[in-house]
Amino acid sequence: MNFDAHPPTQASTEVSQPLKTPKPTYQRLIPTLLAIGVTLTVGHLLLSKPTPPTDPVWDFQPAPLVMQGGDPHIRALMRTISAAESNSPRPYSILYGGDHISDLSRHPDLCIPIVAGPNIGNCTTAAGRYQFITTTWLEQAAKYHPQPSGFWFSRQFSFAPEFQDQVVYRWLSDSQAWGVDLAALLRQGQLEEVLAILSPTWTSLGYGIEPNSMTDLLPQIYHQILEEELRTG
Repeated sequence: MNFDAHPPTQASTEVSQPLKTPKPTYQRLIPTLLAIGVTLTVGHLLLSKPTPPTDPVWDFQPAPLVMQGGDPHIRALMRTISAAESNSPRPYSILYGGDHISDLSRHPDLCIPIVAGPNIGNCTTAAGRYQFITTTWLEQAAKYHPQPSGFWFSRQFSFAPEFQDQVVYRWLSDSQAWGVDLAALLRQGQLEEVLAILSPTWTSLGYGIEPNSMTDLLPQIYHQILEEELRTG
């Protein structure tokens, strides 16, 4: 009896796979091109990021306004307010107490303890040339800021020197805000009346609750500045 010397062949369990067609070259390059595009976009945004606004340093006080143009009487009033509120070579970045901030992209909203006067023991967020507290800045910037960014419910208001000036200039020029035309009163020589009207807002102007060493000098300061503004305006 003859036997086959070779074992029986087992059936193969492998299933043949269809051959894959390679992707065209341009399809293989798409992920690479997208990655390059994202990298270039991010790099451009980083390189083109605007320089944060800074506070110029002046060698005399009250410092000139950064804002250009406008009624010289209102401009002189603004510089007089800052003589009482922020008499510093760097008025736009000053905080209550004398420290300075480096970021003027927005109001700093830092509450500094009050160390003297009727509000001692509380804190204040007063900042900048016109010593805006946070709530007042946001309220007036919403009305008068010329270049807010973002959408209505998320608007941001740059605290750059030019915008501090422009918000205050527009505010002081709005007769409805004060119930009287301040520029007209100033042209009539009614400085004391104007300072009294503004004292509830800027309490160092002579009729408020926080006079300081500059308060009594404000009429003299105003008239000197007005001469300068009329001459150079």
